[in-house]
Amino acid sequence: MLLLAVIPLNISFYTEALIDVFLLALFSTPLIYVWVIKPFMADLNHAFNKIKTLAHTDPLTQLANRRLLSLHLKKVIAETIRHQFHGAVVLLDLNGFKSINDNHGHDAGDAVLTEVAKRLQDNSRAEDIVARLGGDEFVVIIHHLNNSDQSARCSALQTACKLADLISQPIDFNGLTLKVTASIGVRLLDCEGLDTETAIREADMAMYHCKQTLGECIVFFDKPHKDAEPLLTVEHLDSKAMA
Repeated sequence: MLLLAVIPLNISFYTEALIDVFLLALFSTPLIYVWVIKPFMADLNHAFNKIKTLAHTDPLTQLANRRLLSLHLKKVIAETIRHQFHGAVVLLDLNGFKSINDNHGHDAGDAVLTEVAKRLQDNSRAEDIVARLGGDEFVVIIHHLNNSDQSARCSALQTACKLADLISQPIDFNGLTLKVTASIGVRLLDCEGLDTETAIREADMAMYHCKQTLGECIVFFDKPHKDAEPLLTVEHLDSKAMA
């Protein structure tokens, strides 16, 4: 027995066995933790974080996906009501993307999507969120715009113009120079308390109207007064706004 080998005692065999078991457990527990439990917990946490990342990000661009976008947008809408400031949903759809996919293949298309995602992410504020809705559609949620409607609109327009200019810059891919532009729809957020799906849908309506105009423009979805039809206001790209 372990105990007899170290400290000879005049005790029963049964008591000695119990003490040996206790000592073995006492001294082996830290080793079990270091060699078994700690690595297992690290692997478990890594797997959990990976699952969480996959659930909230787009696998190609690593941007937020629609699920994370909805969660963030819900929070922004609540804060606009609580603090009486504006935000904006800026929805972008790429023009010319389909022809790149058709003529140069999906690898070229993926390169365009990842580069556009990088440009949007690199040129957005830390408190804003950039997401990929799917296909060639992206969304930027702008947080903490000005309090007044007009100032918030000007700030949102300036940001949208800047993003349009960034997207229109050439993209190099395997010796090819690829180029896309963006149709952009904007829905301002204020204290009226929109739900997330309505905000995205109305920004999408504005974007689609922009796409139909076939021009270099940005379209705002302006909320209707009472029973009036919503206004889709076209703002033409201005180099001053991009500065």
